[in-house]
Amino acid sequence: MTFASVLDAARAAEGELVELTQALVRVPSVNPPGEAYRDAVTLLGERLGELGYAVGYHEAEGRPEHSVRYPRVNVLGRLGDGHPTVHLNGHIDVVPAGAGWTVDPFAGVVRDGKLYGRGTADMKAGIAAAVYAVEILRRTGHTLRGSVELSGTVDEESGGHAGVAWLCERGVVRRERIDHVIIPEPLNPDRVCVGHRGVYWFKVTARGRVAHGSMPFLGKSAIDHLCHVIERMRTELVPALGARSTEMPVVPAAARHATLNVNAIVGGQAGREPQTPCVADHAEAIFDRRFLLEEGFERAREEIVELLARAEREDGARSFELEDLLVFHPVRTPDGSPLISALERAIERVYARKAQRVASPGTYDHKHFARLAGIESCVAYGPGTLELAHQPDEHVVVEELVHATAVMALALLELGVFG
Repeated sequence: MTFASVLDAARAAEGELVELTQALVRVPSVNPPGEAYRDAVTLLGERLGELGYAVGYHEAEGRPEHSVRYPRVNVLGRLGDGHPTVHLNGHIDVVPAGAGWTVDPFAGVVRDGKLYGRGTADMKAGIAAAVYAVEILRRTGHTLRGSVELSGTVDEESGGHAGVAWLCERGVVRRERIDHVIIPEPLNPDRVCVGHRGVYWFKVTARGRVAHGSMPFLGKSAIDHLCHVIERMRTELVPALGARSTEMPVVPAAARHATLNVNAIVGGQAGREPQTPCVADHAEAIFDRRFLLEEGFERAREEIVELLARAEREDGARSFELEDLLVFHPVRTPDGSPLISALERAIERVYARKAQRVASPGTYDHKHFARLAGIESCVAYGPGTLELAHQPDEHVVVEELVHATAVMALALLELGVFG
């Protein structure tokens, strides 16, 4: 009876789910640079206030990203004051729309059962699902026994430092008051995501010696030095990384291996007009290394240090600098977490098939909840398809939005937040 009533209530709320998602999508909270953040969190905060939440706004004072022009503002609403407490978190920032759309990326168009727009899958539909997962339980007569927190946070797409990380560092989000965290990221609504690989971004700067471009033999090209390093990574390091795999259930399967990507290359007189005939004395590249739980950061970094050192020893004219830009360690929810089992059983009831337990190829704000706030019982679960995130014509299937809302509601019931 409870299952049927919850699913029926989710279906009855379809119009409201779509409307809230559309309202959020129509606020172009684009990162970078951080457009319309205050508008987006105010919209969400006002909706939560109308539903009876105690609402607070938290500006990321002290963060370099926070400015008068682009304020980093987070919103947190709380309902109830007991345990267990489930925190539902979604980021309100979206990546730039980019080219290739067949619809207005910020119009929230519904067509053929799909809701289109930048941020529909990643992850404004997830925020709407979180809001109504709680609301449909209240509408079906269930009583709040514990408490619910619901947050809309910023900058997840650029690391979350002024968002979830800032809330954790300031103690707004902390283990003593929160038992479980659900982040409705789009990992597909029949999957429970229990963690992610680690990420290490680094810059390699190559130094050379300038000379006239008509006599390059009198100089030392930093671009040539950098190309040597990149080629060595391609032929030596990348195959070694591809031979390593993790026991974590990372999807897609190819992402179960360690990986390395060149994000950007700049050298010589790039971007300058007019050019002058000079051998490049400076070149740099930024790399994205995804490392496995079994590897660890120290090993991942040491491999880069050793590769650069070998290149320098082999040619005394080569000189490299290594700069660490960003490090996020892998995280994994303990297998015995009741949050995992509650969501898996709810998925099986709603979808009539076994739930998949997966890990993400990229990081999300799980890293901050786990490492900064010490909350181990944290997963990603929500509507939307992973492969559609950041794509042209990003969308969420409306039926999946409804079903994911019902799944989260059933999980809240099983965890004892509602009775």
